[in-house]
Amino acid sequence: MKIGFIGLGNVGGKLAGSVLRNGHDLTVRDLDEKLVQGFVARGAKAAASPREMAEAVDIVITCLPSPAATAAVLEGEDGLLAVLRPGQIWMEMSTTDADEVVRLGALVEARGATVLECPVSGGCHRADTGNISIFVGGRREAFERVLPVLATMGRRILHTGDLGTASKLKVVTNFLCTAHLVALAEALTTCKMAGLDMNTAYEAIRISSGNSFVHETESQVILNGSRDINFTMDLVIKDVGLFDKMAQELNVPLEMSPLVLNLFKESAEKYGPREFSPNIIRRYEEPCGVKVLGVGFPAEMTDDEPEEPGYEVSVRRA
Repeated sequence: MKIGFIGLGNVGGKLAGSVLRNGHDLTVRDLDEKLVQGFVARGAKAAASPREMAEAVDIVITCLPSPAATAAVLEGEDGLLAVLRPGQIWMEMSTTDADEVVRLGALVEARGATVLECPVSGGCHRADTGNISIFVGGRREAFERVLPVLATMGRRILHTGDLGTASKLKVVTNFLCTAHLVALAEALTTCKMAGLDMNTAYEAIRISSGNSFVHETESQVILNGSRDINFTMDLVIKDVGLFDKMAQELNVPLEMSPLVLNLFKESAEKYGPREFSPNIIRRYEEPCGVKVLGVGFPAEMTDDEPEEPGYEVSVRRA
């Protein structure tokens, strides 16, 4: 199958790299021409517009920073919707609003094409090695058709049900990891103020019931001082905002989510929307007059798992 990929940013570029590395016929599109040319130099083709891409491929994948960006790619001038045809599949890998993906999905299906939402979770370092997790919402037969492609981009692949379910689960998991990040920022700053050795504090948390995936990744770049997790405060606000909106519409009496969202809105205003999200710790470091650092931690995370073909995760029912 011929595959098109639109959106070569922090996550999309790594997912597209896995597609290309595994021998698929790949056409790419991004507003940043340097990113496109980097893929062309590695053997990909380039499309001048989403419409041109859709005319040339069997599967179109989008991985974009906002629901509005995705809508523009589909509905804009020279967009995908003008030329999508029966037999084609649109795979939306962005973190997006479930209602919006359902709305766009109906327009895609009206053209005779099929839609799947395929958001990813696990960090840019795992996207780079094809070991990230992928949630997939949409028709089962379409999921089975694209599973070999998904298996080149991700390790653990979960079919979540109907269209919209994957996007809902994705923002749930992003809210959880953000809450963990804030808790870690407070905990690590408290350890520093208590005079504890930060390397020892890291290990104590890691081997304890207080451990989390976020600690094993984001705490490391916090303690290095780079705070570079390839994710920024504006994206946190978008993702937690989507979770908060969903829960509010369901009349869930939220307490933590609005607090976490407000913490990042205030911090983005103070430090800039493109500040790395782990620098939420600055809210606690600066009033205390400390810098929370350890020794020997990496500036960026790298995946130490070997790349392996992905597989479908089975849902336990009994």
